[in-house]
Amino acid sequence: MFEALADRLEGAWKKLRGQDKISEANIQEALREVRRALLEADVNLQVVKDFVAEVQEKALGAEVISGVRPDQQFIKIVHDQLVEVMGETNVPLAEAESAPTIVLMAGLQGTGKTTATAKLALHLRKQNRSTLLVATDVYRPAAIDQLITLGKQINVPVFELGTDANPVEIARQGVAKAREDGINTVIIDTAGRLQIDEDMMDELAQIKDTVQPHEVLLVVDAMTGQEAASLTRTFHDRIGITGAILTKLDGDTRGGAALSVRQISGQPIKFVGVGEKVEALQPFYPDRMASRILGMGDVLTLVEKAQEEVGIAEAEKLQEKILNAQFDFDDFLKQTRLLKAMGSLGGIMKMIPGLNKISSEQLEQGEVQLKRAEAMINSMTREERKNPDLLSSSPSRRRRIAKGAGYGLDDVSKLVSDFQKMRSLMQQMGQGQMPGMGLPGMGGGGLFGGGAPAMGGPRNASPPGWRGYPGGPPSKKKKKDKKKKGFGTL
Repeated sequence: MFEALADRLEGAWKKLRGQDKISEANIQEALREVRRALLEADVNLQVVKDFVAEVQEKALGAEVISGVRPDQQFIKIVHDQLVEVMGETNVPLAEAESAPTIVLMAGLQGTGKTTATAKLALHLRKQNRSTLLVATDVYRPAAIDQLITLGKQINVPVFELGTDANPVEIARQGVAKAREDGINTVIIDTAGRLQIDEDMMDELAQIKDTVQPHEVLLVVDAMTGQEAASLTRTFHDRIGITGAILTKLDGDTRGGAALSVRQISGQPIKFVGVGEKVEALQPFYPDRMASRILGMGDVLTLVEKAQEEVGIAEAEKLQEKILNAQFDFDDFLKQTRLLKAMGSLGGIMKMIPGLNKISSEQLEQGEVQLKRAEAMINSMTREERKNPDLLSSSPSRRRRIAKGAGYGLDDVSKLVSDFQKMRSLMQQMGQGQMPGMGLPGMGGGGLFGGGAPAMGGPRNASPPGWRGYPGGPPSKKKKKDKKKKGFGTL
């Protein structure tokens, strides 16, 4: 997501490189690039006008900071304005003082509303909040069956009365059932239409009046661009919503919806859907989204995703093995499975500063290489996986593994060689050293496929803003803290 917007904005920074300071003369070309970037991303026209005017005013009024280049200062200003436009802070889901908290889901047909309902239930379950799903969409074929299937998948109960019951009565009885069973949160999946109509709005209004929800969340397809903002405002004017969930943000979206919804509708984006899997729902943080748009990655979300999948004790144990060069093939398999549980390789790479420029072809190569490595490791004996050094000195073992996995001897030899290099590099990095080289295989089709930039590479290889604003490299203390939380195991 946002690749085209990020590329366009990078063109704006280049207009200011080599300048001594930001001035009225040299900023116009950069602002013109920002305007084009936002319009191409399908951001609402009025939002674009206001955004560019604010950036210009702040840029011309900004004090020159010693040691910060004009392009870095301009990035900082654009970053802060992006955060402001998208809502400045995360707005969490409400929780009623006395259970149950009632969440009403609304939206047009085809936006992924039913799936988003299940995703939200799973998100709450991870926070130890018990949930009941209520199926009131009696019009769309198999809508109730879809919700029941999703509920079984995430181990969350679904309340339904079939397709002949009145949706308002289903909602009322669902809330009563949750109250009776001591359920923390009720999420009501409502019917959608291909377009806004009076019948849909009247039914939503009746359900809302009957159950008195604490949250009314509008599910919006991010691929509708600036139209998503107008849709949010229309629903808000008619039934009164408290926030939005943007779905399909991982698709071929230009990002206009994320930048327009809050500004036009006045309602916050509370969650974003970033994949088809039921786990692919994230709370919306404007500052993190701004960093992704500017190609700076999103390390905080990456750390949170990792913490969901790996315990602190396990992370510390693995860290100890890395420091002592005892990281083995079993550990490598655990890490690759962790990556799969966290999402696609491409989605993870986009969160790491400096790796957002990896092409889809290179990422596809990386996925293939991971599968090849897993197949070869699965052909090893338990002893060989625990002690990779056995394979370095034994061609016969490597030959047997190659035959079992269906690959050539050279493939297994390369895997072993790349693994030893990676283990050595991880040990050095764990001890505070930063060798000026890339991860083994990243540059030549090894464990992960080709093409990723080197760690500790040349100064100009850093993503825009990493050396200046916003932020800069994390301090040694922060790095240490992240390692304790399992960040060092990725």
